[in-house]
Amino acid sequence: MLIYILKRLGLAVLVALCVSVLAFALLRVQGNAASALAGEGASAEDIAIIIRTHGLDRPVVVQYLTWLANVLQGDLGTSYFFKRPVAELIVSKIGNTVILAIMSLAIALTLAVPLGVLAAVYSGSWIDRICSGISLLGQALPSFFLALCLVMLFAIHLRLLPASGAQTWQHFILPAVTLGYYITPPFMRLVRAGMIDALSNDYVRTARAKGIPSHKVVLKHALRNALVPVVGLVTVQLGLLIGGSVVIESIFALDGLGYLAYQSIGYRDFPVLQAVVLLLSLVYVVLTLLSDVVNAWLDPRLRVS
Repeated sequence: MLIYILKRLGLAVLVALCVSVLAFALLRVQGNAASALAGEGASAEDIAIIIRTHGLDRPVVVQYLTWLANVLQGDLGTSYFFKRPVAELIVSKIGNTVILAIMSLAIALTLAVPLGVLAAVYSGSWIDRICSGISLLGQALPSFFLALCLVMLFAIHLRLLPASGAQTWQHFILPAVTLGYYITPPFMRLVRAGMIDALSNDYVRTARAKGIPSHKVVLKHALRNALVPVVGLVTVQLGLLIGGSVVIESIFALDGLGYLAYQSIGYRDFPVLQAVVLLLSLVYVVLTLLSDVVNAWLDPRLRVS
């Protein structure tokens, strides 16, 4: 197991280095970075000052190594628009996004696992069709439409929950339900498919032949193997939730990391955009590494291979 983890860790480090190169290249993809920073109508003298100030006249390799060294020391630069250190800005925003992502994922799993198990156990029945219908509805409804419906019902008419802000945990319920229900369908389908496959295996039939109660066979024997691919999907969806909640954060006025990325694009705030892209990419790398380790723990065949 230790050798397996070390191999995956080495691969994760290589991927992280590649990600850092791509994040650094963001500033240069759009062409002349100095002209973009100076804005329209800037004179040649203004552009020259920006080039000297930001060290854009140095070789690209030197610029990258300098930037990487600063990043490793926790220095992500200074925001051009907000006039604050980028690291300080991200720290102040990321908490809301992480809370929203974790709550959304918990809601999705709470819905998807029972529905997937029921659909598999009663495959082909009306229970299966109802669970599939719930899954299809979650995939068909646009997240922003569901968000507005929830606001109208629970915040405006019933006045049970706040419609915007991030002051208390109640403020996260509506956006978390919106995102959680939106990502429930892939989890539900994966659990259902895994359970149907597991329930048809010989070890399940052997367990039933030994007289083990059906609920123990389903939950202890079949569900554990069915959840192995779900772990990988959890990491993907968690990364998507952290990086892709811009619309929901805007609707519910959650000042998080996704909305900060959206603002940095509009303001051409390249240091912030670089840092956000790098951070979200590293989140994917770390979550993928954790997924591999957990899957290897759940399924020893992966370690052997």
